[in-house]
Amino acid sequence: MRDELFIRGDVPMTKSEVRAVSISKLELEPDSVLYDIGAGTGSVSIEASRYLTEGRVYAIEKKAEAVDLIKANKERFGASCLEIVEGTAPEALDALEAPTHVFIGGTSGTMDQVLSLVLKKNPGTRIVINVIALESLAEILSWLKRHSVKAEIVQVQISKGREAGDYHLMMGQNPVYVVSFGGEGRNDIG
Repeated sequence: MRDELFIRGDVPMTKSEVRAVSISKLELEPDSVLYDIGAGTGSVSIEASRYLTEGRVYAIEKKAEAVDLIKANKERFGASCLEIVEGTAPEALDALEAPTHVFIGGTSGTMDQVLSLVLKKNPGTRIVINVIALESLAEILSWLKRHSVKAEIVQVQISKGREAGDYHLMMGQNPVYVVSFGGEGRNDIG
């Protein structure tokens, strides 16, 4: 889905190319239960909801402006399986059903507690985490090592063209690290 389709405001959004990689790494199924933690504008929630004909998406977001944007985008795209949860993770996750999939776009420093709660609810959860800051990547790598979890890490570097007179220049965006793990056995074929 093109970024321009979303109502944005000043809230960060996972850009379309990174969203495509992240949703692919989630390996969603029609009946998946997805938590989108740190949902921002809801772009991941909205796009993922299109795959979930029998599932649910919970967009967890603590910022009031972002919650309003998610509501507006939910209405714009008719995302009926999307439920908006206003609050801070991990506390906002307590009352939710167990997830089969989790996308983490931000936890405001509670990554360890969020992962612990998610995996307590369902040890087989498929998890995808997007980070930009190297400190956040180091935190995730440390968590993975402490818990003996093997993960795939992909760096996505996007450049987009823009016109400059008669020329086209490529403007680089921040690289994003997409870390994915868990969910073993859910999509095995055969």
